[in-house]
Amino acid sequence: MEQKIENNTRTLKLNVKNTLYMGSAFFAILMLWQMYNHYCPLFLDYLLRLKYNQSNEFIIGIIMAGDNLLAIFMLPLFGKLSDRTHTKFGKRMPYIVIGMALSALLFPLIAIMFYFNSLVGVIVMMGVIILIMNMYRNPAVALMPDVTPKPLRSKANGIINFVGYLGAILAGGLALFLKIDKDKSITGSNWEPTSKGNAIIAFCIASFFMLLAMFLLIWKINENKLLKDAKDDIEYGEKLSETLSEVTDDKPLCKADMKNFIILLIGVLLWFMAFNAIETFNSLFCKDILQNEGIASTIVIILTVSSIITFLAAANLPSKIGRKSTVILGIGLLVVSFVLILVYFLCNGVFKSDYDDVVVANGNKLPFSVIPIYILIAIAGCGWALINANSYPMMVEMSSSNNIGKFTGYYYTVSMIAQSITPILVGLIMYNSEASLKLLYIYSAILMGLALIVMCFFKEKKNTKRHIKKGLDALDVD
Repeated sequence: MEQKIENNTRTLKLNVKNTLYMGSAFFAILMLWQMYNHYCPLFLDYLLRLKYNQSNEFIIGIIMAGDNLLAIFMLPLFGKLSDRTHTKFGKRMPYIVIGMALSALLFPLIAIMFYFNSLVGVIVMMGVIILIMNMYRNPAVALMPDVTPKPLRSKANGIINFVGYLGAILAGGLALFLKIDKDKSITGSNWEPTSKGNAIIAFCIASFFMLLAMFLLIWKINENKLLKDAKDDIEYGEKLSETLSEVTDDKPLCKADMKNFIILLIGVLLWFMAFNAIETFNSLFCKDILQNEGIASTIVIILTVSSIITFLAAANLPSKIGRKSTVILGIGLLVVSFVLILVYFLCNGVFKSDYDDVVVANGNKLPFSVIPIYILIAIAGCGWALINANSYPMMVEMSSSNNIGKFTGYYYTVSMIAQSITPILVGLIMYNSEASLKLLYIYSAILMGLALIVMCFFKEKKNTKRHIKKGLDALDVD
């Protein structure tokens, strides 16, 4: 399986099979993080209630933000270390294989600590997994561009992210069928899990698939051979690098481009803050407000599937209306979906003071249908895909062929900062309000609305011919 880019003198080829194999690392990463984000807030909520007779969203937010805070410092560090590493197994693969093996072996210990009601044990093991994952995440990201010519990296990145989203779907399925949901026979603020053992099973299954992905990488990817075989194509690919306007390393961005650069970074900060708040607390929201932890798993699956479909179906949209308009459309879809979810909650009495009494009177079951929520979440997934597929290319357009990594770093660092700030901020807001988790979608809707306003000030060059991405090329996301 090969994709070819031809000109008068040479043909560049992308080995799709090898790219799919490299995507195994992203499959494992997205699967593990989705499991982490779903189960860990539930573990912390239960253990805090057990130990202190009350939960604390602010504390949960601080703990959940730890991975992103560490990533800001660890990802560049291990990226540089792997750049300088030279072994018979390659410079990236040692970090990837060791990291995946340790993660697979230790990941179930988070669930085991929860099973034995050890709050300290859960927090310690969460920290250990965060450290290990951040050690190999950057080398895993760098492996693909190491062996792929520039003109083919968009296609390769799309294939890798497609494989990664399959991991997220698997995690959502595990969380859906292996729930630790609230025991409906117990009323009040405290709760007991229906089955702690389900968490251990889910984490062990995730570790099994991570080991499978690791063995597939070892079996199919010989990094040094790939580097040697791709050397000429990599050098030739540098000559085919394109930008919409002339940008050089020794020439700073003009005033207008610098303004766009700042606007885009602010937008990235705001929409990642908005979206990560829901990622972090949605499992708790579904358990406490919607009375079913499984709804959160279904939401993850719907978001992922609708995003994948949008990546493919809307691949040519930026070439027709421009990247800015496509991103604004995506933000608009998220704002509309979040606002309509809030309206639906309002119409069904979720924000009324007697909502909990109504739920109890209904046999601890949700007194309204979740189908409209699922439909609106699917719309949100479409919007999120439009943002991710186009915001990163907008950033890279401001770079030269020699400093794409630097501009990628700006984008990635700001997104990590956003995902570090938001669990703490929204956790603090919810902790200091009687409405608590009911404020989650309000918080996200406001921040996404601010992102929409900010991006309206971005000035896009008109009458510019854009490369039309088709199929998996559109999967060029962070």
